Amino acid sequence: MDLNKITSPEQLKECNIQELVDLSRQIREKIIQVVSKNGGHLASNLGIVELTLAIHKAFSSPRDSIIFDVGHQCYVHKMITGRINEFPTLRKMGGLSGFPKLTESPHDAFDTGHASTSISAALGMAVARDVFQSGKRIVAVIGDGAMTGGMSFEAINHAGNMKSDLIVVLNDNEMSISPNVGALSRYLNKIRIEPYFKNPKEYLAHVVKQIPGFGTRLYGLLSRIEGSVKYLLTPGILFEDLGFKYLGPIDGYDFELLEKVFAYSKNRSGPVLIHVLTEKGRGYRPAMEATPKFHGVGPFEISTGEIQTDPCVQSYTSVFGDTLVSLASEDPNIVAVTAAMKEGTGLEKFSKLFPDRFFDVGIAEQHAVTFAAGMAAGGLKPVVAIYSTFMQRSIDQIIHDVALMKLPVVFCLDRAGLVGEDGPTHHGIFDITFLRMIPNLISMAPCDELELKRMLEFAFRSHCPVAIRYPRGTTAPAKNFQSFSPIQTGQAEILKKGHDLAVWALGNTLHPAIQAADELEKHGISTMVINPRFIKPLDEKLLERLFVSKLPMVTIEEGTLKGGFGSAILESAADMGYQPTILRIGLPDDFPVQGSQKELRRLYNLDSEGIADTILKWHTIPQFLKAVS
Repeated sequence: MDLNKITSPEQLKECNIQELVDLSRQIREKIIQVVSKNGGHLASNLGIVELTLAIHKAFSSPRDSIIFDVGHQCYVHKMITGRINEFPTLRKMGGLSGFPKLTESPHDAFDTGHASTSISAALGMAVARDVFQSGKRIVAVIGDGAMTGGMSFEAINHAGNMKSDLIVVLNDNEMSISPNVGALSRYLNKIRIEPYFKNPKEYLAHVVKQIPGFGTRLYGLLSRIEGSVKYLLTPGILFEDLGFKYLGPIDGYDFELLEKVFAYSKNRSGPVLIHVLTEKGRGYRPAMEATPKFHGVGPFEISTGEIQTDPCVQSYTSVFGDTLVSLASEDPNIVAVTAAMKEGTGLEKFSKLFPDRFFDVGIAEQHAVTFAAGMAAGGLKPVVAIYSTFMQRSIDQIIHDVALMKLPVVFCLDRAGLVGEDGPTHHGIFDITFLRMIPNLISMAPCDELELKRMLEFAFRSHCPVAIRYPRGTTAPAKNFQSFSPIQTGQAEILKKGHDLAVWALGNTLHPAIQAADELEKHGISTMVINPRFIKPLDEKLLERLFVSKLPMVTIEEGTLKGGFGSAILESAADMGYQPTILRIGLPDDFPVQGSQKELRRLYNLDSEGIADTILKWHTIPQFLKAVS
């Protein structure tokens, strides 16, 4: 069958095994071709090809709901649900999302960009199905480490108790982004490698019959006791005890076996868990040999697997990692915690140099924060490095378990702001707002690599929780700012003087703001540029000085304007009794679309040109003219 002629997954029902094998080859070639140009999640999608085809052959999407978790393993699903012609637009602005998206296709049953949500959503859909008696089947495909998230087990516990008809497919590829960690991972790995799990009855016969004198009689007795053999030797007894029928482990590349298992599961009542073994990166050697590297990857050369990067340019992530190693070399009490993101957060070097001080807790952000709080309470100096979008999952723990006790935990929020092609589920645009509301917590944003280093030093000197947000990508050159004043709590710095306008440019918006100020000078607007450094506490002395001067102000932030940094300035003015003229530039009350960071900053007026244009338009309105008159 020609991949390019598939317009519906129903066409798979007519395919024989050889046709499915050939289709799998075509799909892998297409994934490698597109991701090598666009970037994306390569290894996980190469591993799930046959499993996805088998699921779609057994079930009838969109009548049956298939939920992929983590959603980045959905590329094959998108290709065979009528989107093959659009697949080259994957992750591009205006193109296909790299994740399931309800608004994109009726075949995408649920938006799943964050891990461990599918079983909860599937159980909810099962309840709705039963209410409306629709007869549809609900399938949750969970993998890439999502089973290390506590939410998965909360849902399994509930589903087993409810006994609803529900099928959970565990795509066990032994990996999330970094290698899986924890007791559950060891449990699943044991199922993979223990030879007696392949045939428990044979193993029982072999072991028990070796007992001198009465081994044969004991085996016969155990065989007659219902459930005893299963309880002693069944690999999925954990899931069985939680109320699921466990099937597996199943070879994820055996179409004939997959077909039989899915046919059986469709005719069973109650929840079923099908444990499928797959291999990340299958069919492309570079991805198989370096799966973390090819989890979420930028453009690369297909023939060599070489990723297109500029080795001379440092990222905020690498600066964080190198600085933490330097600080930890001098202070043995510094420890690092991450949630299945060792490589992504820049902690790989730290983990190798200080293995006893590095802790990867799996996809368990809530646990990561409270775990760090416990270490801080015990006298250690923990840093928790998690992407901004995933830190959202631990708001209560930051409030209740860290800030309430004023424990000195350092939170490093990577990928804060617009992340680019991963789109709405991954943009880190809410951390300014949700951290700003928390008492006892200092929140900061560096403008360049030098300031990130100094903020980390400041954070470990502080005796309270400190959060530092920084963007994905390369740092702005420190020399552009000539900023060398020491960091003191709540103190901003003026980098450029001006008498017509004051611009507060937070974090990575400072560099384009300075460029915009140069453009405004050409239009006769003398612009002061301020590096706030602190989101909380604000520099109240400088603010009051500017409020008194009645100088119009502009705030710029790469985050949502609702409750953001600009809102903090307005609240401060209201508390002091002033009514300043303020323009806020940031992200609207919406979820930003996908696209490159450059495209998105242009779209939302956060590049130098957009900032200058926005200010110039505002400069002509009567309110501004009245303020400066």
